[in-house]
Amino acid sequence: MSKLMTSVAVLQCVEDGLLDLDKDTRAMFPGIGKYGVITGFDDNTAVLKPDSTPITLRMLLSHTSGHEYDWLSPLLGKWRASRGEGPWTGPTVEHKSELPLVFSPGTGFAYGAGHDWAGKAIQVATGTTLDDFMRTRIWEPLGIAEDTTFWPKTKEGMKDRVAHISTLNEGGLPAVDAPDFDLLFGGTDCLGGAGVCATSQAYSIFLSAVARRDARLLQPTSFDELFRPQLNGQQEKALNDYVDQSPIHTQLLALRIPPSLKKTWSFAGLVAKEGQEGRFGPGTVFWSGVPSSEWFIDHDTGIYGVALCQVIPPMHPQVMELHEKFQREMYDLASQSPATHDS
Repeated sequence: MSKLMTSVAVLQCVEDGLLDLDKDTRAMFPGIGKYGVITGFDDNTAVLKPDSTPITLRMLLSHTSGHEYDWLSPLLGKWRASRGEGPWTGPTVEHKSELPLVFSPGTGFAYGAGHDWAGKAIQVATGTTLDDFMRTRIWEPLGIAEDTTFWPKTKEGMKDRVAHISTLNEGGLPAVDAPDFDLLFGGTDCLGGAGVCATSQAYSIFLSAVARRDARLLQPTSFDELFRPQLNGQQEKALNDYVDQSPIHTQLLALRIPPSLKKTWSFAGLVAKEGQEGRFGPGTVFWSGVPSSEWFIDHDTGIYGVALCQVIPPMHPQVMELHEKFQREMYDLASQSPATHDS
């Protein structure tokens, strides 16, 4: 669940005058978007249409840049295979995410590695690693630096506390240990979209600071920008169509929010435009992580929470059902005791 931290870090750099949300990032990254837009295949050769539309940090943080994860896109998966490559492999952001675009930047929605590029932009702008930047600007101010890092296996005091991933099949239990699963698929860069490791307490402290708009992290106007829906009408329709595109898209992206409830996107994550009775109010923002973890912030009721586990495949239906029950229980508890809303 690294994307929320990376969005906060980007906005810190914007406050510092080091980054601009609406400036083209192609000058920073010569390889970003270099293949143009993929439109299909002619036999086994990809058909690529040149496109030089600016790719901005605003697009990267809101998944409107044209980037899509190759493991989620059959078209990009075929492109990888045609080159003898596997999906999302290699050590750097460039190895993993220098991909053809699936639409011209700014014209649609696709879930991709925009936050990995955004994390790289922080490193270029500041001349330091994303780990060092977040340590100084987020983790140390919140007192969680000893329990949060991109590289736990290299740090004394952390490496022996790294939790293993477990797997569940379609039938559910029993869980099977998968200690050799590499969440980063060979990554050695700080991956702003997927790389942060933290204890449950540390992440909860961070989420609480974001939900309470802690001044140690951002100015009020930056918190407004973090939570503000970023999609125009065309992009919002593309998001809702994308979530409903296939069962796997729905499993990974909908978080058991009913399809009848329209969704949009903010720099923080997925936004439910309407409430769901007994679970959340309108404007609640959610997002999740590969091992079926999830957080939510309900501005309307003042309730927020995070539930963590280490289970794959991502967003396993039985785990997501438990997340929904957790949200409903917290909503019920808080509605009975208003004083617990911010606890």
